[in-house]
Order: sequence, then structure tokens, then C-alpha cells
Amino acid sequence: MNTDNNQRFLARGSQRDKGLAVFTSGGDSQGMNAAVRACVRMAIYLGCKAYFIREGYQGMVDGGEYIQEANWASVSSIIHRGGTIIGSARCKDFRERAGRLKAANNLIQRGITNLVVIGGDGSLTGANLFRQEWSSLLEELLKDGTITEEQRKKFDVLHIVGLVGSIDNDFCGTDMTIGTDSALHRIIEAIDAISSTAYSHQRTFIMEVMGRHCGYLALVGGLASEADFIFIPEMPPKTDWPDRLCVQLAQERSAGQRLNIVIVAEGAMDREGNPITAEHVKKVIDDRLKHDARITVLGHVQRGGNPSAFDRILACRMGAEATLALMEATEESVPVVISLDGNQAVRVPLMECVERTQAVAKAMAERRWADAVKLRGRSFERNLETYKMLTRLKPPKESLGVDGKGIEGYRLAVMHIGAPACGMNAAVRSFVRNAIYRGDVVYGVHDGVEGLIAGNVRELNWSDVSGWVGQGGAYLGTKRTLPEGKFKEIAARLKEFKIQGLLIIGGFESYHAAGQISDQRDNYPEFCIPIVVIPSTISNNVPGTEFSLGCDTGLNEITEICDRIRQSAQGTKRRVFVIETMGGYCGYLATLAGLAGGADAAYIYEEKFSIKDLQQDVYHMASKMAEGVARGLILRNEKASENYSTDFIYRLYSEEGKGLFTCRMNILGHMQQGGSPTPFDRNMGTKMAAKCVDWLATQIKGNIDGNGVINCKSPDTATLLGIVSRQYRFTPLVDLIGETNFDQRIPKKQWWLRLRPLLRILAKHDSAYEEEGMYITVEEECDTDAVA
Repeated sequence: MNTDNNQRFLARGSQRDKGLAVFTSGGDSQGMNAAVRACVRMAIYLGCKAYFIREGYQGMVDGGEYIQEANWASVSSIIHRGGTIIGSARCKDFRERAGRLKAANNLIQRGITNLVVIGGDGSLTGANLFRQEWSSLLEELLKDGTITEEQRKKFDVLHIVGLVGSIDNDFCGTDMTIGTDSALHRIIEAIDAISSTAYSHQRTFIMEVMGRHCGYLALVGGLASEADFIFIPEMPPKTDWPDRLCVQLAQERSAGQRLNIVIVAEGAMDREGNPITAEHVKKVIDDRLKHDARITVLGHVQRGGNPSAFDRILACRMGAEATLALMEATEESVPVVISLDGNQAVRVPLMECVERTQAVAKAMAERRWADAVKLRGRSFERNLETYKMLTRLKPPKESLGVDGKGIEGYRLAVMHIGAPACGMNAAVRSFVRNAIYRGDVVYGVHDGVEGLIAGNVRELNWSDVSGWVGQGGAYLGTKRTLPEGKFKEIAARLKEFKIQGLLIIGGFESYHAAGQISDQRDNYPEFCIPIVVIPSTISNNVPGTEFSLGCDTGLNEITEICDRIRQSAQGTKRRVFVIETMGGYCGYLATLAGLAGGADAAYIYEEKFSIKDLQQDVYHMASKMAEGVARGLILRNEKASENYSTDFIYRLYSEEGKGLFTCRMNILGHMQQGGSPTPFDRNMGTKMAAKCVDWLATQIKGNIDGNGVINCKSPDTATLLGIVSRQYRFTPLVDLIGETNFDQRIPKKQWWLRLRPLLRILAKHDSAYEEEGMYITVEEECDTDAVA
């Protein structure tokens, strides 16, 4: 299998002789229903019979009504629901061979030899044992006369594929497990709410979060909530941790902070193996600092609620990929687990992942903490590194300096250009604090280019950015004005404030503006400073990055609004909603929100559509309504077509749907830019800004002469920091020109376009497919050159 581009070519209806069952086992997590839905609908598309096994392994052992054939309607209206609709249970019977013998017989009688297991490492290990024993189980069943020789030959191989459903993100081999992002949403929502009352009373709140022996939730929750201290199993403190904790909290209070947040993972301990509990921490704070400290144990709240947009999309992609993996499996195939690698859904050998997961536990038991962190993966390492940087004890004033010798640091500036997006404030906070720790001076430019020209520039101190990480919008203010025609005035202000490095955070305008400024370096020596851009826009239309800061929050806002809109029709007659999303010419929001919301269609500029396509989608909607589906969802990107407007599509559905369904139209507008930043955007902004501080310092140091004059002329001193293939990458702005469609303000290649076929497969009812033998390329590489 080629995991580089993840291309798959399978004909519709090509797997009619196969049976597939999906079940959930162990603890539940948000997003499991989306995975079940994707497995079932991809199986139906490919022509094989799909089954639910209710109540996990227990249902497999008990058989009967617990194993039910699934159809299209079985999985309608479940993508937004938390937990698992098919139930999950611990099963002692399956641990015994007698139980597995019963399970094997129940599967054989229904022609099931393909299993999708959604659960943790214990559930996956159990499934692998079942697979290994399959031949001997069949021999025993044949000997007992329970099955026939024909059945034994026909069903002689059991194929299994695993999906990891766990809020703990404790499974090695995947960047994220299904449910982790949603659990982080619950944690952040709770901390944001608690912060209000803590601020009012100058309190310290100690939050205990889940994770068993994995500190991922505590670590990322701490980053996303400005926590002052965290306790995680992978980084146990020395036994003198009370001293450091008290110094840290006292320092923050002395800097004017009215509240403190301490996060304790449930498996936290010190280096001697002594447990650290929320009660221990509270006692230390009470006894030594005399602060008003309170404990909140979040418990199973973290498992509850609707899944986030990220978890829905992740589960859809993993579920579809699991079905494809089973359909392509041969006798020689090893069992795999579907993992997330960057933004690719890939197949990884199951037992290899299980062994790596067990290796983490072994490293921690042997107190090899550095090895444990490394085994957790690059994402965990990066998060831990960023947390350490942001919670360092500030050195005394006299020891500050670029080289640690007390000399004056560099003079850096940060500004926004473009529309506001959630995560901007988190990035500014991280930039300011990391720079101040180094000894640099940071100037905040208010109101973009116009504010810079007007001299609206202020020095930002440590306490100025307290509480910014969880706030939406842009506290520095932002405008779309580009620098073109105003270079002289901009240069004068940079000279006045002696700016030596510039960070621009914003959307397509920030990328464009940075390019314009760097192009004028030969004319204005003030522009010969290192310049870096952090792309920040809900539209995700900036080249050089797969994700822009703010696009995850925008996507979640759309998904939540769509959930509410569809809920408004509950209990009424059949209804279709036509919803317009933002994004300019970029269809990212419409496509991903369509996948996350279970939309029936999503119209975008990058994929041309005609009146014939619209008519077919109306017929498709009618066929679904006729079979009991009560609500439909149609998304349209705001610039999808000049003539097929949102109003036109609404009127078309209204006219053609007379007697079958009613229709309503909604234009979401600026609601998509509002709200509180998601954990993903808070974390991303924090890490990106920290990297920008280091990059600017390195560039200044490498291009400064003995007189303190900076002369940056090379292309690699004006860059954009993006996420490309799991890595943070600084790309010279000049290298991105060829990748940019400036007329439509979109990149020429966009990774998410490869999800369009999956969106169609999961949305269309079986009766809506007209072309027999139609081939779909799932997750195929696509680009927008055709429409550039």
C-alpha cells in the first residue's frame, strides 16, 4: 500500500460478497459515532453487508439481537452525538477461549470475516488474539458440527482493523486519537468558566484532569489555558516540587496576576514514585502561600458532550480508511490500526503500535523520563518544550540579555494585517513573553499598517498580555490596509522605534504585505530586517501552510451552528437547510464543515458545478427523504459561483421539494469569526510565536554588523511560518509566489480537496448513484490549477 499519497481506487459495488462488522469496546469517546457512520456508509457504497455489534465484545459473544445488519438510515443523524450509539461494555467472557469460540460462531453464521474495532490498546490486542486463534477456533467449531466444511473454507481468514477511540491520546503511532480534541474542549470550557470566578476572588484553582498514565490532556490543557503549573506522569518533578510551585505562583501574583491555575493529571507523581494529588497541591498552597485555593475534579465531564469538528472529521476519515483497508486485505495482510500522520490517514501495523505504547509504560516504570517523552511522539515533545519555555521563572532584571550577560536585547515588533481570527491573541502573548524572557523589547503595533503610520505603537510588558490566550478577536487591532504606496511613512516609523525584527500575524493580506515590504529592501534600509508571517485566518487560504491560525475555531463555530439549525427542525416535517459559509474563493470551511456536519452537499469555487449537478442533488435529497431521513443540510461557500447564488440554490430546493420537504436559508456571516479560540488554535498560536522569537533572534544575530546595523537582503530572511507535513516550516516568501493564485487569493494546491470524494460518498444515499462501476479516488492529491 502506498501511504505517501494515500490514493485508493475502488469501484462502487465491487465488494458484494463480503461482510463487515463494526463495534466499540472499552471506554467511550466523542467521535465514535462518526467513525461508525463512516465505516457503515463506505461499506454500503462498496456493496458489502455492514453490521453493528452492540455492547462490544459482550455482544459478539452473546450474538442474536446484538449483531444487527446496518443500513443507510441506521447511521443518519448520529455524527453530532457523543458516546457510542451501539454501546460499549467490558467483557470477561471474551478473555476465555470458550467465549471467543461463541463469538467466532456468531460471526460465521452471518458471513462476517471483517471487523472494525474501535477502542483502546486492550481492545485492539484482544482483537489481534482473536485473529490469531481464528483457524483453530474454526477447526473446533467444525469438529463439533457447529459449522460446515464449506463455511470453514469460505470464512477461513479473519481480517481486523483498529481505530483508537480514547480521550487520553495515549496510543503510540497516531498523532491524535478519536475523542482527545473534544476532551480538550471540555477542559478548556471548564477552565475558562472557572477563571472568571477565580479572577473575581483572587483564587488559585487546582484542576484534576483524566489521562490515566498519560499527561497529554494536562499538558495541552495547560498550554491552552495559561496554567501556571502542571503535573504530568512523563515529567515528574523532584521531591522539592512544593518549593518551585510556590515560587512560580508567588511570582505571577507579584506581577499583578489575580488568579492561578494548576493542572494535575490523575496519574501524576514525583521522581520517587510518590503520587501527587490535587489535595496535596492544595495543602501546599494553603500552608505556604495562604492563598484561597479550590479543587475541581472534571471527571467524566471530559468524555461527554458533542464531538468537536476535528474529532468528527478525524473519525470520518479513519472510519472510511478502515473499511477500505479491510476490503483490500489479503491472507498475508497484517492487522493494522488507522492512524493520523500530519493530515493523512495512514495504516500502521497494529502490534507495532501496541508494543510502542507498552514501551512508554516500561520507560516510565524504569524512570527513563526522557525516553518516555520521546516515545510519546513529536507532538508531545513540542508541546512540552513550549510549556517549559512559557513557564520559566523570570530571571532578575540585571541578568536579562541576548547573550545572558546583561546587555540590551533586540527590539522586536508585532502587528496584525487582515481580518481578526481566534488565536491571534494567544500568539501575541507567547511572542511577548518569550521575547521578554530572552531580554528583548517588544512593541505592539495597533491597527495594522494604518496604526503603524499613525505612530500607534506601544511597548508590551509581561503583565500586559495576561489572560490573552483564551480571548477571541485581536486585542492589538487589525485592518486590511496593505503597505503599497505608504512605504516611506512605514520606513520612518520603523526607524523611529529602532525596530530590528518584525512579526506579522494575519490572513492573506499579511502574506501579501510582508512580500511588498521585503520587495522594497533596496529602496529602504529600514526594511532590511528579518520579517516573518504567521498565517491567521478562518478561511485557511494562505499558501505555505496546511492550517492557518483560527481556521479550527471557525470550523467549530460553523459546525455548532449547523447542529443548532438542524435541531430547530426536530419534531417538525421534513426540512432542508441551505447555509452560506465564509472563505472568499477558498472552499476549506464549506468542505470541512460539510464533512463534520454530515452535509448532503457542499458547493465550492474550486470544484465547478452545473445546473445538472444541482438537480441531481435535489433528486438525491428527495430519495433520502422518501426513506425516512427528516433533515437535510446544504453548504455553499460565499464565492462558489457568481450565478448559482445561495438564494438561487435555496429557491431551487424550495421549488423542486414542494410536497416532499420545506427549505430554509441561513447566511452565517461574521459569527464564524467570533467565539473563544479552540484548544488547537490556542496551542498552535503559542507554539508558532515561540518559534518566531527564536527565528528572529537567529536572523538578527547572523546579519548584524559591529555598529549594530542589520542588513537582511537574502530571501530566507523574509519568511512565512507554516505547518507542512507535520513540521513547522519557515518558507521564503519569494518561494511562495509561484504557489499562489493572487486573483482569487488562494493557494494553487490545497490538500483538503482530496477529501471531496469522501464527502460525496458519505453524503449520498445508495439510490442516488447512477453510474455503475463509478470509481472514486479517496484522499487523492488535488490542486486548483484548473481554476487559478
